Amino acid sequence: MRQSRGFGLTKVHKMTNSTNGCVTIESNSNGSIFIDSKFRYTVFPIFYGLVFALGLLANSYALYVLHHMRESKAMNEIRIYMTNLTIADLLFVFALPLWIDYYKNDGHWKYSDLLCRITGSFFFINTYCSVFFLAVISINRYWAVTRPLVAASSDCWKRGTIVSTFIWVITLAATIKYLIQEGIQKDNRCFEGYQNQELSTIYLVAVSHFIIIAIFFLVFLMVIVCNILIARALLTQPISQPRASTGKRAGGNKRRALRMLCAVIGVFVICFLPHHVVQGPWVLSVLHLKKDWCMETHQRLNDAHQITLMLMGLNCLLDPLVYCFATTMFRKYIQNHFTKVTQNKNYSRNTLSTAMSLKSRHESEM
Repeated sequence: MRQSRGFGLTKVHKMTNSTNGCVTIESNSNGSIFIDSKFRYTVFPIFYGLVFALGLLANSYALYVLHHMRESKAMNEIRIYMTNLTIADLLFVFALPLWIDYYKNDGHWKYSDLLCRITGSFFFINTYCSVFFLAVISINRYWAVTRPLVAASSDCWKRGTIVSTFIWVITLAATIKYLIQEGIQKDNRCFEGYQNQELSTIYLVAVSHFIIIAIFFLVFLMVIVCNILIARALLTQPISQPRASTGKRAGGNKRRALRMLCAVIGVFVICFLPHHVVQGPWVLSVLHLKKDWCMETHQRLNDAHQITLMLMGLNCLLDPLVYCFATTMFRKYIQNHFTKVTQNKNYSRNTLSTAMSLKSRHESEM
C-alpha cells in the first residue's frame, strides 16, 4: 500500500558469507522470492477495522462541526484547511474495507485492477495531503501568534482556497503515476511485487521515492521551525492582566497555542516520521540496490516498513484532536453540542417519567 507499490518481489540467490554466515541476494540469479511479513495478515485486519470504525465516526463528526462553524469569520482560513484535511482522511477511511479484505485473504486482491489503483492512490493522497495541510495549519497559527493582522486580513478566505487548491493539485499530480500504471502484480497482489527489472526503471523509481522523502523532511523541518518560533514568541510574551470585559487572562490563548504546537508535532513524529526514516533503506532493499545486505536485514526492513504503514493509519484518528487544540471555537462547539444532547436526553427522560406517573395516577382514580 501507499508507497509499497511494486516493491516486494526480488530476485534472490543465497550466498553465505564465510565469516558471519550471512545470506545475501544476487540480482543475476534465476530464482525469485517474495519477502513478506506474515504478521500483517493477522494484525492489519484488526487494526484497520478499529481505524475504520473510529476514523469514520471522528472525521464525519469533525466535518459536521466544521460545516456548522462556517458563519464564523475568524475561522474562515483555518476551517478551510481543516475541512480539506478531513476530506483527505475520509478518503483513506473509505478505502480501508477493501484493504482489510485484502489482508484477510493473505494478500490476494479479489477486485478489479482499477479499484486496486484507486484505493492504493487514496493512501498516497491521504498521507501527503495530511502532511501539507498540517504544515499550513502550523503556518496559520504562526501568523495568528506573531502577525495577527496578517492572519486576520480580509482576503483570508481567498488565501485559504488558493493554498488548498494548490495542495490538492500537487498531490493529485504526484498520484497520476499510480493511477495509470498496472496495480495488480504477481499472485494477485495489489501494489506489491516488482516485475520490470530494467535497470533504468529501477533507478527512476528509487529517485522518485528519495525525492518524496526529501520533500517530506523539508516540510517537517519547516513545521519544526515554525512551531519553535511560535513557542518562543509565546514564552517571551509578558503575562497580561485579566481583561476587563471578560475577566479572562490572555494566557489562555498562549496555553492553547502551545497545546496545538505539541499536537501537530506529535502527529508528525508518531505517524509520518517513522515511515520516512525507514522508507529510504527499504527502497534500497526491495529494489535490490544493496546487494551486500543479509536476508535478515531485508526481512527486518520489510517488517519495520509494515509497522510504519500502520502508524501512518493513525493520522486520521489524531487529526481531529489537532482541531480541538488549534481553535477554541471548535472545542467549544463540541462541548456545547454534547451539553445540549445530554440536556435533551435528561429532559426527554423526565418528560417520559412524568407522563407515566400521570397516567398511572389517572388509572388509579378510575
